[in-house]
Amino acid sequence: MAYLTDIEIAQSCKMKPITEIAEKAGVGKEYLEPYGWYKAKIDLSYLKKSEKQGKLILVTAITPTPAGEGKTTTTIGLADAMNLCGYNTCVALREPSLGPVFGVKGGAAGGGYAQVVPMEDINLHFTGDFHAIGAANNLLAAMLDNHIQQGNALGIDVKRITWKRCVDMNDRQLRNIVDGLGGRMQGIPREDGFDITVASEIMAVFCLATSVTDLKERLARIVVAYDYSGKPVTCGDIKAQGAMTALLVDAVKPNLVQTLEGTPAFVHGGPFANIAHGCNTVLATKMAMSTADYAITEAGFGADLGAEKFLDIKCRAAGIKPNAVVVVATVRALKMHGGLKKDQLGEENLEALEKGIPNLLRHVSNIKNVYKLPCVVAVNRFPTDTDNEIDFIIAKCKDLGVNTVLSNVWADGGKGGVELAKEVVRLCEEEDNSNFTFSYEDESSIEEKIEAVVTKVYGGDGIEFTTNAKKQLDQLKADGFGNLPVCIAKTQYSFSDDPTKLGAPDNFKVTVRSLKVSAGAGFIVVLTGDIMTMPGLPKSPAAERIDVDENGKITGLF
Repeated sequence: MAYLTDIEIAQSCKMKPITEIAEKAGVGKEYLEPYGWYKAKIDLSYLKKSEKQGKLILVTAITPTPAGEGKTTTTIGLADAMNLCGYNTCVALREPSLGPVFGVKGGAAGGGYAQVVPMEDINLHFTGDFHAIGAANNLLAAMLDNHIQQGNALGIDVKRITWKRCVDMNDRQLRNIVDGLGGRMQGIPREDGFDITVASEIMAVFCLATSVTDLKERLARIVVAYDYSGKPVTCGDIKAQGAMTALLVDAVKPNLVQTLEGTPAFVHGGPFANIAHGCNTVLATKMAMSTADYAITEAGFGADLGAEKFLDIKCRAAGIKPNAVVVVATVRALKMHGGLKKDQLGEENLEALEKGIPNLLRHVSNIKNVYKLPCVVAVNRFPTDTDNEIDFIIAKCKDLGVNTVLSNVWADGGKGGVELAKEVVRLCEEEDNSNFTFSYEDESSIEEKIEAVVTKVYGGDGIEFTTNAKKQLDQLKADGFGNLPVCIAKTQYSFSDDPTKLGAPDNFKVTVRSLKVSAGAGFIVVLTGDIMTMPGLPKSPAAERIDVDENGKITGLF
């Protein structure tokens, strides 16, 4: 049987005017800034006006595999299902990054009959937010290098510049470069490099800011270099924060679109969860909570990455906490964690499932026992999944005191998520989230915070610092940054820092390769293993399969 592609499903949808979607969300026309017929920005003044405080549901997942898990799809389908059941619900999602869109993934706006639309716009330029973030980032880089060129009054050590340029594209050629060549008037020759936009500190600042004023103050705190005496030099010292805020002042307003079934959707911000903090903006999440009785959001990759950062960083910064957490899994992915290859997943294999299910159970246990939040497992059912395999998962999760619900939102949209919607509402109304706790305390040292995440969340034995990382650790403490949360950059494919260790590995230590302060974002970036902040394109990039016809109709976008 031939299935429609995601983009074909999206293009066949009859979208409602964005004014109708805003009205459904309770957002008055005076707060609406339309970008065409089907997307708009919402003025931040709406947050001051609204007195609603809806319940918050976080969607996360098991450790990702090539078999797929469907986290964004589940998030969207669950929102549609809850509205179908009569519960006033909206959704808050991350914006897709152009790098993966043209690289590994193709589109990232959900899948099947659980998508946000207009799909092509969202996956490409959308409202220009990421371009604004890249421009602000590179303005700071330009002003920093210009300051050095114009006499270097701040005494910046050109060998200790920490600020990188960025571009929203997977481009390994730009990881390490030399610039400023060509003579005295062409700048100061130095080693440099690019990050992908969604791994930049500007993205993290953008996502964690609570107002325009807070945004500007965070930008001013960004550390861009060190002077010859070893003291940090900030964006505020360069006097760039005002102009950068001017570039971001429109972008920081949350974007409103819709699902295929007309559920209001705030799509805003989008850092990678493996190399950045992995959540949509605080402003979009709060706006979702201010427009609906239930707000559903997601965090990137597995719960050890996106959910950990959502709970330990975003919730700490924003003063919010989920009422319930959904952990998404598939039988296929769990069998891959049990050692099967992708072409072996179509047959029942309880032995492989038994070997792989500890991955799911560790994520569930973390949500329930480390963070002490109500939890449900959502299993995206595939036609090849057998009743025996499903029953096995249900029984194992029940042992942890967590219910398992089958989800079929990819094929059936909202009606395929009704049972999941009922369980989520039950958790929100009957279970208690008042015992919510972080995995570490503010007062803990940087080492203690990293070790807490590694031992409590990853299931590791501890941490090891490289010689370089130890020096950076001492510097961070001397500069007064020892009280900040930690944002650990780690492979998404394993609980450990080794992507080949599938399932739920134990008896491992995580190697801390380097540490860097993101003072504007308000956390310490901890690089582990071989993680890089500029991905590359694969052998056959998704861009090869994307095309557009004479009438402007795009094809191949997932």
